[in-house]
Amino acid sequence: MNLNIEGKVFMVAASSKGLGFGIARELAKNGATVCLASRTKNEVEAAAQKLRTETNATVHASVFDASEAKSIENWVNEVVQAFERIDGLVVNAGGPPPGNFDDFTDDNWQAAFNLTLMSAVRMIRGVLPHMRSGGGGSVLTITSLSVKEPINGLLLSNVFRSGVASLVKSLANELAGENIRVNNLIPGRIDTDRVKSLDKNISEKQGVPVEKIKEQHEALIPLGRYGTTEEFGKAGAFLLSDAASYITGASLVVDGGLLKGV
Repeated sequence: MNLNIEGKVFMVAASSKGLGFGIARELAKNGATVCLASRTKNEVEAAAQKLRTETNATVHASVFDASEAKSIENWVNEVVQAFERIDGLVVNAGGPPPGNFDDFTDDNWQAAFNLTLMSAVRMIRGVLPHMRSGGGGSVLTITSLSVKEPINGLLLSNVFRSGVASLVKSLANELAGENIRVNNLIPGRIDTDRVKSLDKNISEKQGVPVEKIKEQHEALIPLGRYGTTEEFGKAGAFLLSDAASYITGASLVVDGGLLKGV
């Protein structure tokens, strides 16, 4: 399948590793110009160099903080100044801390709101003028299975990622006439640092070895294993590309069959 993304410019947030890096790699492998962004300069520059070496693609690295409006604005301006166009955006950010209702203060709620929901609002708001001037574009948000079924111990994520999913569905309707598509990509248990951290958190709370926690999760997955960032990245690159030109407002689940809902 030809994704038809050669020469197009894609911004991928929180992409020095994990899910964002998986998508960025697939975009670069298919000839796109990829603009990475992450909070840590050394990590994002190393990720960019890795992609350049692997794919020979044009890869730009930026430092940004998804929870800060000015930082997002600066990233968008930097990409436009360098490449004069934006064809696609991956909305992504590190997840809020785990915990239950009694664990969180107003400050915790506000921080999670800025990191998870407002980061999506601000990134999309920033790229829309450039997509419109270019005749269209594609936005993809990385959310969570919690938008389908709340996950115990991840209250902040449950609440605000559901808001992102509603934003995506609303914008898909609002922007379709301008040839701008907006979709969700929902990971199950993909083998990333974030999932390792969550498994470790459960392990410590239950006093059970982390390997046992992973085995318990894998037993619930019909395919019997955690997914890879490469598998997730292929799904993301497809939804961003012209190969998915008739898909908008959708939520694609990449979870090995874990979700039991119809």
